Amino acid sequence: MKTDNKITLLINKMLMLWRRYHLRSLGAGIMLLFLGSLLACSEDTIELEGVGSIKGRIVEKGSNEPLENVKVSTNPSSSTVFTDEKGFYKIENVAIGEYSLSTQREGLLTKFTPVSVVKDKAVEVVVEMEEETAGNRPPEAAMLVSPKDNTTAAPVEVTLTWIGKDPDADELTYTVTLKNDENSSVEVFENISDTTYVLSGLGYGIKYFWQVTSSDDINDPVYSETFSFETGVAPDNRILYTRLVNGNSVIYSADENGENEVRLTALDKNSFRPRRSAHTGSIAFLQSVGGKIQLFTMKEDGSDTRQVTTTVPVSGFNLEEVDFSWSSRGATLLFPSQDKLYRIKTDGSGVQQLYKTGDGKLITEIDYNDTTHMAVVKVNDVNGYEVAIFTLNASWAVKDTILTGMPGAAGSINLSVDGTKVLYSRDVSGFEHVTYRQLDSKLFVHTIADGTAVELSTGKPAGTNDLDARFSPNEAAVIFVNTSNDGRSVKNIQTVEIGDISNRKTLIEGAAMADWE
Repeated sequence: MKTDNKITLLINKMLMLWRRYHLRSLGAGIMLLFLGSLLACSEDTIELEGVGSIKGRIVEKGSNEPLENVKVSTNPSSSTVFTDEKGFYKIENVAIGEYSLSTQREGLLTKFTPVSVVKDKAVEVVVEMEEETAGNRPPEAAMLVSPKDNTTAAPVEVTLTWIGKDPDADELTYTVTLKNDENSSVEVFENISDTTYVLSGLGYGIKYFWQVTSSDDINDPVYSETFSFETGVAPDNRILYTRLVNGNSVIYSADENGENEVRLTALDKNSFRPRRSAHTGSIAFLQSVGGKIQLFTMKEDGSDTRQVTTTVPVSGFNLEEVDFSWSSRGATLLFPSQDKLYRIKTDGSGVQQLYKTGDGKLITEIDYNDTTHMAVVKVNDVNGYEVAIFTLNASWAVKDTILTGMPGAAGSINLSVDGTKVLYSRDVSGFEHVTYRQLDSKLFVHTIADGTAVELSTGKPAGTNDLDARFSPNEAAVIFVNTSNDGRSVKNIQTVEIGDISNRKTLIEGAAMADWE
């Protein structure tokens, strides 16, 4: 615009001279030729009028922190420079005139700043730059869908669902926060990419409060409103057992019809050999911890899991055969560790050695009767054979021998309520092998007073084993595991009435280690 004005002024001056000195003789053609030459040379003439420079600093908007390595250039184009570590820059030898100063760096919004370059002077321009996300909008608050607010009788495994939206279509992640009215614990589940989340292992009869936080990793997180739901009451499940799930043994409960199944322990932990205390309603069980087997307790609904043993782990020749027992009306637990028998309080204190085998045999199983203060134990060699089953009195001295000197495997001992009978299993084939395979395991009820034993497995299908037997609560029946003797087939929990041993019934398929209290 300034260049055009200067050309106009020159033309006007020449016209004035022409009129004043009557230079008509030059002719119109010569005048036009002169003006054309003037116009053609106007650009070169202006460029010779001088140069200046642009300098300044680039800083972050808000904090005024210097920004390094910002690309600085002009439009129309001149030189391109980059800011130093302190954010300073300088563009030299810029022709005087009007420019747009461009500042660019990855992650920042490109900025255009008008600037006028003056002859022989350095024009100073300070530019504030923002992050590219400066104009990004936060996500909308998640809309909670299910379970609906104030839901009652919810299951102990609940699927939370919600709707999440973002006005800029940013990818969102969610955090679920869970509280309850039982205690002050707060559970936080983070980095959820879906709009659903499964809560498992909830307690029965507890009111829970849940909230979802939405994040686009740009703006501050946005919180949803808080919903609540209450779980139903615990079912009256008296049968405990285990199932193999993805390589882990998981504990379940069911009612006396084998129905209303409830999972009690986590899927990612190896938990087995559940034993319920009728006095306290608690369940003790074994769980793998760092390569060792430890005793744990939990409530009947699977909540409030606590580790009991620490310094002395549970151990034996075969961990699938090892068993323990409640004692002192649910206040203590008896458990084997190699050739020793220990007692421990359920809070993990008071570890005490009660008995040690004199011949180096391993204690594999223990069952205790609180009424008679008598225990029955099974010992064996390191391969599981040379079995002896005997009782211990209140002073932990050997009293009665139930089984000894028989070849093959034996076990699954259980005392009757009055302490007069012992239930056990024995492989009558007498087969012994390093794999501890059993070929024909049968169940027997031994009467201590006269030393007689009654077989309960007369109706057992050929080629199968009856194992892991326990008396029913009224002792009119026994619950046990029946499986093929190949050692690999599915295990089924069955029952048989002692008064009608030919009538066996499959209660739960694909399960083992049954307990019925």
